Amino acid sequence: MSNIGIIIPERPRDIGNFMVGRLLPFHSKRMVGPFIFIDHMGPVAMNDHQNMDIGPHPHIGLSTLTFLFEGAVMHRDSLGMAVEITPGAVNWMTAGHGIVHSERTPERLRHVDKHMHGLQIWVALPKALEDIDPSFHHTEAKDLPTWGQDGARFKLIAGEVMGHRSPVPVHSPLYMLEIHSTTGGDVAIGQHLYGEVGMYILEGGVREGRDGEVLGERWILVARDPSLCAFTMMPNTTVYLFGGEPFSEERHIYWNFVATTEERLEAAKQRWRDQRFPVIPGETGPVPMPER
Repeated sequence: MSNIGIIIPERPRDIGNFMVGRLLPFHSKRMVGPFIFIDHMGPVAMNDHQNMDIGPHPHIGLSTLTFLFEGAVMHRDSLGMAVEITPGAVNWMTAGHGIVHSERTPERLRHVDKHMHGLQIWVALPKALEDIDPSFHHTEAKDLPTWGQDGARFKLIAGEVMGHRSPVPVHSPLYMLEIHSTTGGDVAIGQHLYGEVGMYILEGGVREGRDGEVLGERWILVARDPSLCAFTMMPNTTVYLFGGEPFSEERHIYWNFVATTEERLEAAKQRWRDQRFPVIPGETGPVPMPER
């Protein structure tokens, strides 16, 4: 019997002036552990007059994780942080009771040809931490734990697993792990996993078992039982395992807001309409909230 419980396809979504591939939430699987939202950005070639410009917009009840493969994004937020996100680094922004940020092509790249490719992820906060103060943490690529095993290269982007811990300050038991294999081979790490686990195939292909079908890129596979997680990577394959302990309470999403109750969502919506969220120094043109 296959250990794959759900297969989630990547679906196109327009987020303003930029197209992405939506992975989570999915109609039959809203979350995997605490992971509640995943967008695959690109890969896309942008010419000298095409830029990412996502203006000031709010968040509550979550942490954002931005991880780039190519390109760069200038992050600015209402805490006064202004950080250029580069490939391999991790930007971890915790919204708590409310934060506003913008994401734009850096000035140094706005008038040249460039590429953009990466993942934008939301991790829901535990109920007891929904109202914590917002914070921001940047982790350089060189500071992420990396190791070799079974002929593959492992990199721990966030959380704790397999005896390693990322410096990214997460708020619940979780993990996001990159595995890359140049030659291909078997990977059996189920004994190290916990909670729920999903696998996103970025490139290459993965086969479950010796006679299973090879599944290609741009799919999420959610395991029935994380402890039985074993698969074969085709040559030149990169996958991301993500998951952790799920919450006992349901999470609600409206636009950029995540909350344990509809009342919290309604309060956040009214705060944005009333312009009572904090502002980003030097930024203008806040993104209007969709009314449905």
